[in-house]
Amino acid sequence: MARQRTNTRTQTGAPAGLWHQPALMHLLADVLIVLAVTGLAWATLTALQRLPVFPLRELVLTTSPHHVTAQQLEHAARGIMVGNFFTVDLEAARAAFEKLPWVRKAAVSRQWPDGLKLTLEEHEPVARWRHLNGDSGLVNRQAEIFVAELPAGAAELPQLGGPEGSARELLERYVEFSNVLAVIGRRIDTITLSPRHAWQLKLDDGVAIELGRDQPRHPLSEKLDRFAAHYIDLRQRVGAMRVADMRYPNGFVLNGLERTRPARPEATGQKS
Repeated sequence: MARQRTNTRTQTGAPAGLWHQPALMHLLADVLIVLAVTGLAWATLTALQRLPVFPLRELVLTTSPHHVTAQQLEHAARGIMVGNFFTVDLEAARAAFEKLPWVRKAAVSRQWPDGLKLTLEEHEPVARWRHLNGDSGLVNRQAEIFVAELPAGAAELPQLGGPEGSARELLERYVEFSNVLAVIGRRIDTITLSPRHAWQLKLDDGVAIELGRDQPRHPLSEKLDRFAAHYIDLRQRVGAMRVADMRYPNGFVLNGLERTRPARPEATGQKS
């Protein structure tokens, strides 16, 4: 007796529901947990900032500033001493204090139980600065330019002037040239570097020295040494002068002579 065949079809590849995909369910659960923890942490932090627990009450200075005033510190502290001892943003506090005109660097740390400890490094001015575009400021010992009110006695500081980025070179040359001129009892009032890299000095007695550009065959040091070697003799022979042009290879030219005695014919355009 023949058996009747029945055709059965098995459907494969039918999309399973979300609840039938364990891996996807686990991933979704992990994401929800992370979001919940993040939200809880944010809410907790916000609540802690608003609670009157461990409030900040004092700012302790570890150094005595010479230029930064108490009013400036108080104004800066008022904006950053928010939250409490645990939640205050130390990096934001440091940045706020370093925006004060005379502050070069600031370090801020917590001081138990209700304070912040502040250490300041102030700029130490060594020169005045005049940019070629007219901007002015001060130069510190690190050859950094900063803007602040001129302190008492700042008029006695030398003035450096040059293109952007030349402050370090100017300061180094100032020290080098000052050592040479100290031998003849003169000091530099102004040192200027032109856009074409030509150097000019103005001394405390009003004499301007044109040194020109620094060249391998005729370096600046050689030109200034020549000036220093003849300065005292020239003052005795021709009296005061306004400009000493040292750009010549083997000599110099004097301009603006104010003779205090009859000058010898060879006084100007003297060869050395």
